[in-house]
Amino acid sequence: MDIRHLQALIGIADRGSFSAAAESLGTVQSNVSAHIARLERELDVLLVERSTGRLTEEGEVVVARARRMMVEMDALVADVMALRQEVVGTVRTGMIGTTGRWLVPELFTRVRARHPHIHLHVADGTNTTLEPQLVSGQLDLAVLTLPTPGDEVTTTPLFEEDLVLVVPVEHPLAKSLRRTTSGSNEPAPALPLAALADLELVLPLPGTALRDEIDAAVRPAGIVLRPSMELDGLRMIASLTFDGYGPAVLPATAVPGFLRDRFRLLALEGFPRRKVGVALRSRGLPSAPTRAIMEILQEVAHDSASMPEGLHPASGAEGG
Repeated sequence: MDIRHLQALIGIADRGSFSAAAESLGTVQSNVSAHIARLERELDVLLVERSTGRLTEEGEVVVARARRMMVEMDALVADVMALRQEVVGTVRTGMIGTTGRWLVPELFTRVRARHPHIHLHVADGTNTTLEPQLVSGQLDLAVLTLPTPGDEVTTTPLFEEDLVLVVPVEHPLAKSLRRTTSGSNEPAPALPLAALADLELVLPLPGTALRDEIDAAVRPAGIVLRPSMELDGLRMIASLTFDGYGPAVLPATAVPGFLRDRFRLLALEGFPRRKVGVALRSRGLPSAPTRAIMEILQEVAHDSASMPEGLHPASGAEGG
């Protein structure tokens, strides 16, 4: 079995055809076909349906293992280079969208200054899209909402974020709290949870980490939330709220600075903070470049000067 055979199969899985795989690998289609044929003879199974370019069930199994092998080979090279005091390599990072808005610029700036030979790839997504990519080896690490289910990833907390009710400045709840604090320098009081019962909210899908936190917070008060719609993805929820489709409970950083004069962020009584951490695969040793990015992420998350309003450093460690 040759490493080129596995690279050809991964190329077909990622690109969808023999010709596209050949282009991505910088070779010709006949070479890709030969590599796949040899791999199939070695394993005595059909790995790719020739008529469609789709992997068979056996092909999917081989690709899943092959991705992890490629990750380990890249890590091997990177670790040897790091012994020469030069951290070199590519780190494929996943990041939930609202966090990426402020964290990615900080991360890039520090990586460029400290490790100029690390090439950083960042994929934007949600827990449900990023975690499978991490487990399969398509990502080296991911910044996710905690906790994460299962035991295939381990997590380290980075920071906690206030969850707030986001409403337009002219919303009755915003006006009510503005009258309460008129002429005072005191911060607006937290909104009673009972106020949520009267609202139709743009909510996360049931079963997502944020929705579970919201439901757990209102359940003791006997409040049943009324969704106007339910979506997977905080940036989509925020966009719909900004476009006037209804209030939403969001992390504080979901509201960018240029919109703060149009929307109020209302604290909610007894609401928990959203926990965000960095996740790695449970199996396998992170490469030297991945470890360097982990170190910088933790540094940024504990630098209060670089963190937006509404964020707080994590207070402990948590396993996935």
